Amino acid sequence: MVISKRAGGRRAAGGAAAQAAPPVNRGIAKADWREGFKKPQAGVSDMTLLTQITNEAVNDNLHKRFSNAEIYTYIGNVLISVNPFRDLGIYTDEILRSYRGKNRLEMPPHVYAIAEGAYYNMLAYKENQCVIISGESGAGKTEAAKRIMQYIAAVSGDTTGTGSTSSGIHTIKDMVLATNPLLESFGCAKTLRNNNSSRHGKYLEIMFDANGSPVGATITNYLLEKARVVGQIRNERNFHIFYQLTKAASPQQRELFGLQGPEAYAYTADSQCLDVPGIDDHADFAAAFEAMRIIGLTDDEQMSMVRMLATILWLGNVHFVENAQGDAELANPDVTAFCAYLLEVDPSAVQRALTQRIMETQRGGRRGSVYEVPLNPTQAAAVRDALSKAIYNNLFDWIVARINRSLQAQSQTAASVIGVLDIYGFEIFENNSFEQLCINYVNEKLQQIFIELTLKKEQEEYAQEQIQWTPIQYFNNKIVCDLIEAKRPPGIFSALNDAVATAHADSSAADNSFMQRTSMLSSNPHFEARGSKFLVRHYAGDVMYNVQGMTEKNKDALLKDILNLVDSSSNAFLIGLFPERPDPNSKKRPPSAGDRIKASANALVDNLMQAQPSYIRTIKPNQNKSPTEYDTQAVLHQIKYLGLRENIRVRRAGFAYRNTFEKIVQRFYLLSRATSYAGDYIWQGDARSGCERIFLDTGIARDEWQLGVTKGFIKNPETLFALETMRDRYWHNMAMRIQRAWRAFMRRREESARRIQRAWRRSREGHEFLELREYGHQLLAGRKERRRFSLISMRRFMGDYLDLNGSSAEGRMLRASANLPPNEPIVFSARAQLLVSRLGRTSIPSPRFLLMSPRAVYILVTHLVNKRPQTTCERVIPLSTIRQVGLSTLRDDWIVLQVGTDEGDPLLHCDFKTEFVAYLLQQTGGRTHVVIAPQLEYVRKGRKKAHVSFRKDESIPVGDVYKSSIVSVGSGEPPTSVSRPPAKKLPRSAQPSTKRRTTSRPVTSRRPVPTVLPTTTASRGLPPAPGGTASASALAVPTTSTVAPASSASGNASGARHVPAPPPVSGGSGLPPYLQAPATSAPSSGMPSYLQRAVPAAPTAPAAPAASAAPTAAQSTSGIPSYLGSSTTKLAPPVTVQQLGSSSTAQTRSVPAPPSASATPAVATPALAPVKAAPLPPPPPTGRRLPRYRALYDFETQEAGELPLRTGDIVELEEKEENGWWLVKKGSTEGWSPADYLELIAEPAAAKPRPPPPAKPASAKPAAAPARVSQSSVTSSWTPPDSHAAPVAVMPGMGDPGGFAAILARKKAERAAAAEQAHVPE
Repeated sequence: MVISKRAGGRRAAGGAAAQAAPPVNRGIAKADWREGFKKPQAGVSDMTLLTQITNEAVNDNLHKRFSNAEIYTYIGNVLISVNPFRDLGIYTDEILRSYRGKNRLEMPPHVYAIAEGAYYNMLAYKENQCVIISGESGAGKTEAAKRIMQYIAAVSGDTTGTGSTSSGIHTIKDMVLATNPLLESFGCAKTLRNNNSSRHGKYLEIMFDANGSPVGATITNYLLEKARVVGQIRNERNFHIFYQLTKAASPQQRELFGLQGPEAYAYTADSQCLDVPGIDDHADFAAAFEAMRIIGLTDDEQMSMVRMLATILWLGNVHFVENAQGDAELANPDVTAFCAYLLEVDPSAVQRALTQRIMETQRGGRRGSVYEVPLNPTQAAAVRDALSKAIYNNLFDWIVARINRSLQAQSQTAASVIGVLDIYGFEIFENNSFEQLCINYVNEKLQQIFIELTLKKEQEEYAQEQIQWTPIQYFNNKIVCDLIEAKRPPGIFSALNDAVATAHADSSAADNSFMQRTSMLSSNPHFEARGSKFLVRHYAGDVMYNVQGMTEKNKDALLKDILNLVDSSSNAFLIGLFPERPDPNSKKRPPSAGDRIKASANALVDNLMQAQPSYIRTIKPNQNKSPTEYDTQAVLHQIKYLGLRENIRVRRAGFAYRNTFEKIVQRFYLLSRATSYAGDYIWQGDARSGCERIFLDTGIARDEWQLGVTKGFIKNPETLFALETMRDRYWHNMAMRIQRAWRAFMRRREESARRIQRAWRRSREGHEFLELREYGHQLLAGRKERRRFSLISMRRFMGDYLDLNGSSAEGRMLRASANLPPNEPIVFSARAQLLVSRLGRTSIPSPRFLLMSPRAVYILVTHLVNKRPQTTCERVIPLSTIRQVGLSTLRDDWIVLQVGTDEGDPLLHCDFKTEFVAYLLQQTGGRTHVVIAPQLEYVRKGRKKAHVSFRKDESIPVGDVYKSSIVSVGSGEPPTSVSRPPAKKLPRSAQPSTKRRTTSRPVTSRRPVPTVLPTTTASRGLPPAPGGTASASALAVPTTSTVAPASSASGNASGARHVPAPPPVSGGSGLPPYLQAPATSAPSSGMPSYLQRAVPAAPTAPAAPAASAAPTAAQSTSGIPSYLGSSTTKLAPPVTVQQLGSSSTAQTRSVPAPPSASATPAVATPALAPVKAAPLPPPPPTGRRLPRYRALYDFETQEAGELPLRTGDIVELEEKEENGWWLVKKGSTEGWSPADYLELIAEPAAAKPRPPPPAKPASAKPAAAPARVSQSSVTSSWTPPDSHAAPVAVMPGMGDPGGFAAILARKKAERAAAAEQAHVPE
């Protein structure tokens, strides 16, 4: 890694203190550079953070976010949505998944966050949820409802987050989602304000089981605008399904029902708007019929629905003309006949139902006369339109009921419900009639729910719970709702019903009666009568309603003639659309349209009040459906009537969460140790005190919560989210504890199993090698001398020595050269030599590669081709052709494979001959014979017989020599020799393998640390003894003190401290293991080789003073030089290499003692006086240093195994080949390079050792002065050796010009001087 200057400068400037204390992040995440490139947020995402709470400030914030393509904004938990009139790409699956499991504050405002909150609260608190979407027409309510359903369908029933759910759950999800395109086609239409305006209200309730999986659903329909079927204003359209059917019907449907384009029908063409930008009628038609299939509608039901739609279209083309009497006549009887075909009735019955009306008189409760009253063209057109509206309205109700039946058939017992309300918003048109009155009434009821739950009820609850609170003024629209629906005093609906009851025969008279009755409503400040119109001041604005035709629409009763026409049909589907029949004998007034809408609205309010609501308030930015236009005044008007300013004030002053003490404790008792233990509730007090204890133990600020009379209140949603996170983390922590205990158990069990396996493998280790080795012994049958290395204890029969079964480069190269298939194993591979015949000269062994697979033996040879080595397969010998194998009786490595072919028998030289033969017999099943003889016969090429003889030649120490058909070899081990028994393994303490380290740490010994005494040889730079530093090489006595400073060691005799010698070590000479030797006069093989070279013979010591005693018998017969006579002093116990070496290269194996110590009995020797660190013999020389070469030219590789070179590269030579290619090593990489490219680098001559310091002259003792060295001079010249320095090879003669004789003489002089100073006889 290259460190830049800037980084280095920073470290240098920080100093050592900065390096010693690494920076701590303290829980703060590293800043993300991508944050600098994110789109800046416009305005505030939560308008409770506005600095000024005014309508203008709210409008300005929404304008900023709309201009920045951010259409969602929060007011606490209420979502404000501004219709963008374009696709912003914010509803992808990736964005949907990002909101899963997140609370409202973790992600930007989005409709998915509202859906996630409703779904999470349903699962967490087991309470029904509802999403109330309100706003004016074209504000985006239907789109928001679709996205809510999309999110719930995506996340429900999949608690693992893997997307795996059952097929039944998938069916429910698909059916719920399929209701959207189907109901949009039949219930939505293009209006002036919205291209996809909902012309009906829909409340979808999705039922869930206890696991959060959808198990069913139900849809409630409200206020279908059936008047749109028969007429629309200019530039509006009928319901989408009519245009989809006329444009995309199949040929079969067109032929059966006479379908044509939308321009052919009056109901679709009169408004002069056939196409809508952004709406694909063909694709929507296919989606609608696919939804029918998913929901479960049969083909017959689908065809019946198409028949009814075609009937409505053709009824719109029935026209009437006035005859001479002023009555209506059919202008096109053929169209009426086709309508009769579609209705499956008689054509005359259709004609009578459309042009005549049956009147029945009653007298005193008895049936009177029946009259057929002809209708004028206007009345006939009204009957035609009433029939069309009735068929479509009942068809829509049938679709909703059919959907509910399919969804409920799959349902089980529902645990919770999530409701989604999508109803058209507040409407103000130029001509507002009964339909707009009903729509705006329902919106007033929804606004009343919002006021009740977010403003009025919240403030009332604070007062009841005695919570500190500042009341906020707001507009309560209950007075408007009472104006429309009240009975006492009578409201608008009651006045309409009274007018219909008193003047039911004449609609105009009924309208006049209604206007007279509205005078009773004048006391209401929100009502104002204006001639034939009246004004209602709604929460969203003032609306002027036209009274004309309102009473007739409120009556909403079908003529008896139409019902009789339906009853006469043979179409069972049509008859099923009109299941209800009015009872002619009943005196009770049938319910009017106003009664039905009021009952539906109150039922809807009851359902919504029983659930926890979530609000989405939609805003329409402009009336032109433009994606860029923002009408400030129009939006400001919506902000005012939606009450957003009051909502912000309540949210800022109120509490985000409240619940009863019991539910709070039930939910969060896990967060306090005083209320829970191991998941159990242990609190003994009441719920209020338990709730307070939980809040205190979780560390919530005191101003963030209050306790009322029956409920606890939390001010900010962040606090609630923190509690929920702590609760989730509690279960995660418990799960982690269980997992930790389980993992510990599994780890212990697996470790125990591994230890058992390890012990078993250790006991079985080498058995396969032993079996193969014993099999080799059986093959030889005591007839062949053995090599010494063939009999070592753990001779491993690896077989594949060239790694052809592995992944090495050489193995891959050889496998490719032999054309071996990848799946063919190699049982044996090794380097060998093949006896090659030469014309006119003696045969010579030539290098080869010897391979064996289960089917053949391969012999590979390497040649130089264009000065490059190339390995090819020289010969392939199938195993089935090898008749016998020949070996000699001596310890040579020659093998003859007798195959009996014209190519001759190969005579091979292989170091692993026994293993090769064993594997060969294994593969052939023992069918190959083994011949062992002093002379082997083989066949050369051309079937020429030849012999090779074997003889002993003791002058050949290693290997064998072939010359002129004679192999000369030294004597080997006896033929009856057996392999050495396996060596015993070193005992070691049992420890788990998971705790063992690859490199052991240095272990501090509990033994006393030997005191190191400095010597003159150390001052001359002699290296430490093998296996340790100079401190281990010097003789030491057990003590815990450290080396004394030079000043304390330079005193007189009185200052020198006498250290008594400890008793000798039993059973040995007391020397370290590498200094012990057999008790013989000459060095033997038991002594290390470097000691045999360093001590050529018993050196002759110079004349010693008379006081010195002769060496003991043990010293004279131990084979140890006399200058090591102090070895009788007890040394420290045998230590490990780790105790002697440096910590960085420490090993934990103990240095074993040679067996010669027990071969000769130990001889006790008297203790001698301690000496001052006599020098030890030099360590063994280090490993042979490879010759170094320099590259003369650049060399580029062309094959695997070659090493690329650059001019000037330094490489080490590992192996030379006769073919001109050398195996070299550069760093840690080795490979083949041409010899001509390399030049030998001359190594510098070794530096001569420094001469010893001159002896200090002494005048008091002339005889001993020349050889005397003072204690101070020895100590002061000593420097501690570097334990990390690389070992230096020390050869005999190094360290002193006079060799070991001079060292011995100087040591004796030093001992004599020291003894004289201390007055101790030597």
